[in-house]
Amino acid sequence: MKMRRTADVHDSGESDGRVVPTKGPNKSAADTQLAFAALAEDPEGRRPTKENTERTPSHRTQGRAGETRRESRGLQGVREAAERDKGRRFTALLHHVTVERLHASLYALKRDAAAGVDGVTWREYVGRSDKDLALRLRTLCDRVHRGAYRAQPSKRAYIPKTDGRQRPLGIAALEDKIVQHAVARVLMHVYEADFLGFSYGFRPGRGQHDALDALYVGLVRRRVNWVLDADIRGFFDTLDHGWLMKFVEHRIADPRVLRLIRKWLRAGVSEDGEWSKTEVGTPQGATISPLLANVYLHYVFDLWVQHWRCHHATGDVVVVRYADDIVMGFEHRADAEACLAAWRTRLRQFGLDLHPDKTRLLEFGRFAMRDRKERGMRKPETFDFLGFTHVCSVTRKTGRFFVRRKSIRKRLRAKLQEIKAELRRRRHDPVRQVGRWLHRVVQGWFNYHAVPWNGPSLAAFRSQVVWLWLRALRRRSQRHHLPWARFQPLAVRWIPSARILHPYPWLRFDASHPALHPR
Repeated sequence: MKMRRTADVHDSGESDGRVVPTKGPNKSAADTQLAFAALAEDPEGRRPTKENTERTPSHRTQGRAGETRRESRGLQGVREAAERDKGRRFTALLHHVTVERLHASLYALKRDAAAGVDGVTWREYVGRSDKDLALRLRTLCDRVHRGAYRAQPSKRAYIPKTDGRQRPLGIAALEDKIVQHAVARVLMHVYEADFLGFSYGFRPGRGQHDALDALYVGLVRRRVNWVLDADIRGFFDTLDHGWLMKFVEHRIADPRVLRLIRKWLRAGVSEDGEWSKTEVGTPQGATISPLLANVYLHYVFDLWVQHWRCHHATGDVVVVRYADDIVMGFEHRADAEACLAAWRTRLRQFGLDLHPDKTRLLEFGRFAMRDRKERGMRKPETFDFLGFTHVCSVTRKTGRFFVRRKSIRKRLRAKLQEIKAELRRRRHDPVRQVGRWLHRVVQGWFNYHAVPWNGPSLAAFRSQVVWLWLRALRRRSQRHHLPWARFQPLAVRWIPSARILHPYPWLRFDASHPALHPR
């Protein structure tokens, strides 16, 4: 598996360019495909053996996740077949959706998630009897395979955004979540053989920090002078169903799986008891939506930009995509402007468009500070990506360029406001109970934001949380004034200290991709 991730990063061009170059028109598509195939071998250098993916003669032993070894071997056969033949269409996949897989998908869902239009929560569905749960899952599996399964509309809900607007979410019914998760797990074995290395969103073994590390390494080690910070306007709301199904049918030919996907897309939305038809878009919050979004952008953006930078770019090009959040780095401004113009044209062909206010081309890189200073301009602009503001910086001692990452100020303030409101609601709860809750919240924030060079933001966040808690405790009574000396032990005990928890980005990136380590 580690070898596969190495091959993905070579595909992306986020390396030193020894295997797959990112510039020049002389690199043919056939040579590129040969390089990809050479990197797709397993760690021992052997090709996957040919086998019938529908026959898995392994022993039927129950695993911890609820799946059987036989089923796991079957999906591994699907993965190997997809890697061997990039043009193969899979005509029989639904048989991998078994009762055991539905059981594993049920326990992979969030147990405290809100209920959909059916009003059934996770704990209610599981119930108290294992026999009743097994019967429900067998019945659900039977309905899926007989074609009697009917998708229910998503329940519309809204969450506040940092700019004050509301983000629409679609809460699927529990059985829809179970089936979507099981089908997504099966389809993932097909599409993981196709997805390129610079795609990080909602993929197994890849997370937001992996995307941040890849972006850092690309900006520092490659010749990047310009950054394109792009945002696709309303991507999940404007995704075209017709084009999506055409893209899915490139690899999936099982009519039962295609019928399920169409059911989920056409299920509609229920808001305040009124049903409305959905002709475009996929609900944010649906379990199947991240995979469908990755498939859509794989054909609309990933393959296109891979071809563009190999055949049209005159300098280095760095690409990092996490779902619909995309950052690109360019060596030459002319390449950046040409790519942006061509990209806009391509997106319009598929019913998409870049947000005019959130898409920016800015001077950013190792020479940006020097060049702008020579022209009498201010410091280079910054851009936001995955919760962090990226800033051009140099070390004090050696003057070496690096990218400083700090928590986005708006999101930090929004989180503090959320904590303040919750402290007001919990004002009269026991101190120990509030302390435990604050410990979970602050530690959760640190687990994501405690990256190198973000220490000031962490310290500011912790100090503000301590002050908010002290203020809430002092307001429990008009007569009581809690002195700092008495409160400080509570803060030390329950509020985690601000310290860096993540390694330097290049260390983690090189450890994950040893073949790309510069020599």
